[in-house]
Amino acid sequence: MNFRNRSVLAGAALVAVGAVSGAGITAKTGQFPFSYNQVQAAAQSSAEPEVSFRAGFGAIVKKVQPAVVSVMSTTNAKRVETRRTPNLPDGFDLRDFFGGNVPFDVPQGPRQGLGSGVIVTADGYIVTNNHVVDGADQVKVSLQDSREFTAKVIGKDAQSDVAVLKIEASGLPHVEFGNSDSVQVGDIVLAMGNPFGIGQTVTMGIVGATHRNTPEHIEQYEDFIQTDAAINPGNSGGALVSVKGELIGINTAIISRSGGNQGVGFAIPAKTARNVMDQLVKFGKVSRGHMGVTIQSVNSAIAKQFGLSGTNGALISDVSGASPAERAGLKPGDIVTEVNGSRIADSDDLRVRIAALTPGTPAKLKVFRDGSDRDITVTLGSQPGQESASNGSGPASLDGPRLGVSVEPASRSGRNRTTGLVITDVAQGSAAEEAGLRTGDVILEVNRKPVSDPAEFQRLVRGAANEALLLYVESGNDRGATRGSARHFVTVQPR
Repeated sequence: MNFRNRSVLAGAALVAVGAVSGAGITAKTGQFPFSYNQVQAAAQSSAEPEVSFRAGFGAIVKKVQPAVVSVMSTTNAKRVETRRTPNLPDGFDLRDFFGGNVPFDVPQGPRQGLGSGVIVTADGYIVTNNHVVDGADQVKVSLQDSREFTAKVIGKDAQSDVAVLKIEASGLPHVEFGNSDSVQVGDIVLAMGNPFGIGQTVTMGIVGATHRNTPEHIEQYEDFIQTDAAINPGNSGGALVSVKGELIGINTAIISRSGGNQGVGFAIPAKTARNVMDQLVKFGKVSRGHMGVTIQSVNSAIAKQFGLSGTNGALISDVSGASPAERAGLKPGDIVTEVNGSRIADSDDLRVRIAALTPGTPAKLKVFRDGSDRDITVTLGSQPGQESASNGSGPASLDGPRLGVSVEPASRSGRNRTTGLVITDVAQGSAAEEAGLRTGDVILEVNRKPVSDPAEFQRLVRGAANEALLLYVESGNDRGATRGSARHFVTVQPR
């Protein structure tokens, strides 16, 4: 299945779904309460217009669409070719590092991508997707009235796929964030964006699900609104709005066998987008709450063994030493059923809720232990090495599409070593996989610089731009080494 279209022509294309309260049909009678004239009159006034199928959604579109923009990114790409090394003076033989072949940069024409964005303040702050502008050398924004601006990337957060842009203008049309927590399955929503670059387009659908995770976990933190509103390449970063004209989501992804709309699209909830935006604007980075536990979902067999009625909650399978969880008294075998009074569905739900909280704040947990509930308060810490900075870095432990690997410090992996980064995951079809990297390998150096911190690893990867990276890697016995571990150099071309 194709979860995200990142083609050069269409940019990162994904559309969204939105939901709203009050779809214009009276709950008790099923009658449409507004006439066409009433809707038109409301559209001309300062009142928030309610709409119906009989009147259409023109009033809402007229209000919101001017705030939806096209985002055009340009990347000055290079193509890397591998050639035999020339004869070099003694001491300069690069074949020691590249096995007789050296990657050379070949200039290539700029690549352009197209997505969408939403103006959320009158002075020019725009919310879009990280994957729309990631790696771009230049970003331009085109408004519905044909004005065009060069945008500054204020910050990006790959873990949530949210980015914030700024254009220098005032008095801009903008849309207010709505309450995405109030979205319900069955709510009518409108998706707005620029599919295929044909121009601003509006589609309608309903909310098919809330708090949805994708099968392949395309983001670090997923709490999507799912919709059947038509979404296609170019819609990424566009608006998912309610019939009240409130921004309830940012379109981000689709599931499709064809690459186009097949009725299953996802949007980042407005609550998440606003939280990330506020942190990027104020602090230039995103900090997320951290407990220091390993968790898993509860199935019927586990629930029976622990004496828990139902399968809601997240089972703690391990507690890190000296972590906020350990200090609060959490133990393996505890089942977290609530956070700050909100019910926990599963392990993914707990991860998202804790991450959304500010480090240093208390999280009030309801924990099922030894057949009874108890209340435990955890003062959250910060996630180690997982802050997103305004310089364009994504999550430090996951470098995203550039290499396609997740890493963690070797010192925390249970190995008898204090240096290096252990590869915990390699994306299928990624540059890392093609270079022969595997889960369990230890990265010791990047471009001859020792690395032990995920954040430093990502800075080095980002700093290489489109240049090939030279990694010094240690592989264990499972990789074919005959004695202990084997160290070797690997070249990887970021994407």
